[in-house]
Amino acid sequence: MLPMHPILFEIPGIHFPLRSFGLMVMVGFLVGSHFLTRWGTRGAADPEKVVEGFAALPMWILVGIIAGARAMYVVVEVLRGDVVGQGFVDDPLSMLFVWQGGLVMYGGAIGGILGAWWATSKHKLPFNHAMDMGVTAAFLGLAFGRIGCLLVGDDFGSVVPEAYENLPFPITIRVPEVLAEHSLFGQENAGKILWCTQIWMSLNALMLFFIGRFWLLPRRRFGGQVAATLLFIYSFGRFGIEIFRGDAIRGVWFDGMVSTSQLISVVVALLTAIYLGLRLKRSQTPEQIGGFAPGQSLPDGE
Repeated sequence: MLPMHPILFEIPGIHFPLRSFGLMVMVGFLVGSHFLTRWGTRGAADPEKVVEGFAALPMWILVGIIAGARAMYVVVEVLRGDVVGQGFVDDPLSMLFVWQGGLVMYGGAIGGILGAWWATSKHKLPFNHAMDMGVTAAFLGLAFGRIGCLLVGDDFGSVVPEAYENLPFPITIRVPEVLAEHSLFGQENAGKILWCTQIWMSLNALMLFFIGRFWLLPRRRFGGQVAATLLFIYSFGRFGIEIFRGDAIRGVWFDGMVSTSQLISVVVALLTAIYLGLRLKRSQTPEQIGGFAPGQSLPDGE
């Protein structure tokens, strides 16, 4: 049984809590941004000209992620018509209170893409090239963020059937009998053995990062190929993991048979499949892509 630490410590004097989820999300964002800015200018015709653009790109992506993730959460809860959704209707200002929890990953992805589109347009960067780099780096950041979900007890799995209770971590996890303050596991899960879906999502994201970094990027034939391929693969993994989720906050439809993320996964799979099908017969030169030419590998250490 692993200890859960929703709040790592409070800053003395001002009683400001450092939350483990926020810390891991910040670490993931900084790590992903590091790789994005390092890779972005490689192979560019004029690296110095695009440095400023790729330096600004992570901040615009972050704004888009937060706005998109919160917006989708609010929309889903309002459409479901539950207590949370009614609270947003009664107090619209509470829609902005992101520190109270309530973010949807797919909404964040859409918002991040829109933020990237705005930044690339403003700085005249090749959007598809930035998407390939950004999505690959984002999956590394997501691997860190999902660890934060585990520490705070968010996105937890359903109760494990008795026949599988002996499966070890990280397949399953035993929730502490006494939950830490601000834990999101809920008292109804105290002491129970759950599927460890948070770590599954973290490992899935890490796998996609390695696929993108070491296989797809050095072999891409056109800009946008890597981003679309990774999102296509992710949609299947996310759909499967959702089957084992136990938190109702993710949103469920059709009498609890399908979650919001599963519905979006189907849409993402269809859209990326169509995009790849239309583009795979085409090929671009390194100059047309905007950097990181097909067949090239990143230098060691990058």
